Amino acid sequence: QVQLVESGGGLVQVGDSLTLSCVISGRPLRSLAMGWFRQAPGKEREFVEAISPKGRIRDYADAVKGRHTISRDNAKNTVVLQMNNLKAEDTAIYYCYAGAVWGQGTQDTVSA
Repeated sequence: QVQLVESGGGLVQVGDSLTLSCVISGRPLRSLAMGWFRQAPGKEREFVEAISPKGRIRDYADAVKGRHTISRDNAKNTVVLQMNNLKAEDTAIYYCYAGAVWGQGTQDTVSA
């Protein structure tokens, strides 16, 4: 059974940085494209970024381009999301997604 576990969320201030991690178990990471989504209060879940199985292709939502970097370490079954210059509108629950499986989410709160 595939499981995704996110970590690294927290409370930060505008302009700060935050790093999220997603560890997959039950299936080799190297065979999966991975993505991050987020859901802000009162809004629908939205795509944030994704990375291809070998990490050669990365796709970012316009709202985070230039501020976010997604990377992966297949040997450690881990995908990392580095978020810089955080804005209040980045406040959301961030979910890792792969192989039709969602993680439980991690809360990121950016205060002004």
